[in-house]
Amino acid sequence: MPNDVHVEWRFKQMITRCVMMKRTWFQIQLSHPLSRLSTSWFGSPLALPLIMLSSNSTVSRDGGNSNLVLAAPKLPSDLTHHFSRTTQARKPSSTKQFYSYFDIPSIGNLSAGFPDASFFPFDTIEAQVARPGRFKLSDTDEETSNTSLRVTIPNISKLTDLNDVVDVTTALQYGTAHGYPPLHSFLKQFTCKILHPNIPYLGGPEIIPTTGSTDGFSQVLEAFTNTWSEGYDVVKERQGLLCEQFTYMHAIQSAEPRGLQIVPVEIDDEGIVPSALESVLSCWDESKGKRPHLLYTIPTGQNPSGSISPLRRRQAIYWICQKYDVLIIEDDPCFTLQYPSAAALEASSRCLPPPENPKKHPFLKSSGSPFIDSLEPSYLNIDTDGRVVRLDTFSKTVAPGCRLGWITAQPAIVESLLRITETSTGQPSGFVQAMMAGLLMGSQPEEQAEFAEKRSQKEQASFTGWKVDGWVRWLEGLRGRYESRMNRICKTLDDGRMQLPPFPESIDSGATIPTSNPMYTFRWPRGGMSVWIRMNFETHPLYHKVRGLELSNAFWMMMLQKPHRVLVTPGQMFSPTDAVKEEEGWKHFRLCFAPVTEDEVELSSQRFVRAAQAFWMITNEQHIQEIRAVDPQQLFSSD
Repeated sequence: MPNDVHVEWRFKQMITRCVMMKRTWFQIQLSHPLSRLSTSWFGSPLALPLIMLSSNSTVSRDGGNSNLVLAAPKLPSDLTHHFSRTTQARKPSSTKQFYSYFDIPSIGNLSAGFPDASFFPFDTIEAQVARPGRFKLSDTDEETSNTSLRVTIPNISKLTDLNDVVDVTTALQYGTAHGYPPLHSFLKQFTCKILHPNIPYLGGPEIIPTTGSTDGFSQVLEAFTNTWSEGYDVVKERQGLLCEQFTYMHAIQSAEPRGLQIVPVEIDDEGIVPSALESVLSCWDESKGKRPHLLYTIPTGQNPSGSISPLRRRQAIYWICQKYDVLIIEDDPCFTLQYPSAAALEASSRCLPPPENPKKHPFLKSSGSPFIDSLEPSYLNIDTDGRVVRLDTFSKTVAPGCRLGWITAQPAIVESLLRITETSTGQPSGFVQAMMAGLLMGSQPEEQAEFAEKRSQKEQASFTGWKVDGWVRWLEGLRGRYESRMNRICKTLDDGRMQLPPFPESIDSGATIPTSNPMYTFRWPRGGMSVWIRMNFETHPLYHKVRGLELSNAFWMMMLQKPHRVLVTPGQMFSPTDAVKEEEGWKHFRLCFAPVTEDEVELSSQRFVRAAQAFWMITNEQHIQEIRAVDPQQLFSSD
């Protein structure tokens, strides 16, 4: 009799073979020796990869028989019981519903409170924009960094299909919470067909535009949480928000005023630790309030750690959230900033064995882009229940000042967010939506010709827009540029992390001699825009005389002073609770390599290394106190 491991392996082979034959459903008769496979295996995270292989289908048992049936996809689960009291009380905007009458042919519209579009002071909206191939992927690529395209949004489009119309008249007029129709259409197709083509529930998701992910998260909190105030509401009604041990604090600070209990969960190099999440939820003390029903997570290029949760980890987290009926809020601003070279370069830099090649994801549907297919997939691709609410943004891929993003979720959830948007932001800026639509979609052929006639030959570059292929090419080129900066900062930090003893003649009498232990440890980020460093203050000569928090504060203040002059972010600023700040936050610093040039990244990281080396040479407690006592106002002096 083969052992269980061999049985499981053979069963996986059978399912994989059936999936590769692209069947929409199948039955497998469990005969000896597969009958020894544990029935509990189907409810485990290990089963999910094979379920997801099935092209939007699920595996279930056929009644009391030993048959396995790969069933058709199901509608998303009804999760409206999670809606807040306010959300449940919301009704569609009567004003927006009235808009449908505007489309009656030949109607004389004396109803709409719209300004006359001919009075808008903008005749066109124009911009010079980059070609999608501006950033080279290899040395053989053509250099296009000095050339650009002209995007022109005309005053009135000659087209009749609203999903194609990109003009000033419609973009700057009142609109609906669905957003600008052509941009909404592009983003939905791009999301469902390119970014996440394997969403498993029937009918697929909907999207809704936001004024950035911070706005989107605030709307999600409005939809799923009730406000709670200490001294006014009973403790048992208090709701909670699960989050990573270190996280993006804007999100946490949006949740705290609503009275939510913030519940951090331990993380490691692959994100949230499943056993830690299971422990928090299974051992929840109801006297503290309701068990949390929301998980806020940044699984790709996690801020601040730079980790990426692999598919198997996401499957384990998803299964736990299913078990305890928890919604997953997936905040993914750096989804396309995943760095495939990080693991190998880290190993080479530290003389470690090379890592294994990443395994190919077991999904049937391809995006059509090798770059997109190479990325660690979103939680949406394993979301059989429709319990994932995903936040995307143009902030990291175009510009943060756009204040434009979108939410992807099952239709019922998007409908609730639509009601919130109708009576709050309405929709993102028409200027921004029009320019993004022009950038991605371009003008139509007849409009291109009309504007080309008015311009010199030099200006007649193109009005066709980037289209999907150009947008993907831009994202891949952008990833390459940030990956290069990541490699440079990490190599510099690696080279300087060991504190070597000074020359014997320079050692003062009675001083503690520094050892060759690393002053700090870090993992090369697998994604995102920053390096997360843990300072090993326990190796500092004064660690047993000066509190660790005081050492951390002194080191940060020393970095700001000459000759170092380098600013990094203290770990306390990513600590969601006071307990995390006091226990772990002070040990960490985040170094962001995104906002400065590649040369400046290396220069600033060298300053950090020199500051650390100088700090580890301090053996006098008085020196630490002097550093901490510096008036911050003196730092702004140019002297």
